[in-house]
Amino acid sequence: MTRLTLEVATRIVDAALEHAASRDAKPLAVVVLDAGSHPLVLKRNEAASLFRAEIATAKAHGALGMGSGSRTLAERAAASPCFFTALSAVTGGRIVPAPGGVLIRADDGGIVGAVGISGDQSDIDEACAIAGIVAVGFVPDPGGSHHG
Repeated sequence: MTRLTLEVATRIVDAALEHAASRDAKPLAVVVLDAGSHPLVLKRNEAASLFRAEIATAKAHGALGMGSGSRTLAERAAASPCFFTALSAVTGGRIVPAPGGVLIRADDGGIVGAVGISGDQSDIDEACAIAGIVAVGFVPDPGGSHHG
């Protein structure tokens, strides 16, 4: 698969939410952004707490903007907090360096978009995003030192 369409983005979100339900995750907000960081699909569970949609979007936006999954951004923020404070200012607060922002890669490694999830612990958010991406045949890239 090489293109991220509205239909595929919808399937990613639905698969991520199905995975969340299977894990008894807390209520989530899930967003899929295209490679230009434009939102294609956003679903928010009606019981998700305030700001979850904005946090999910910022996780995905930060991953796209920095070219690596938000787990990498979390690691880098811990090592360079001043840089990430500046980055937050430069982006108008549109970056959240915590797991749950996962790049969507095509088979050739190209970035076609990102999924952002917020609502539960960051590791659970990330696992749900990965499940959604895998369900449609794209390659998830959550970042982190053990990933590319």
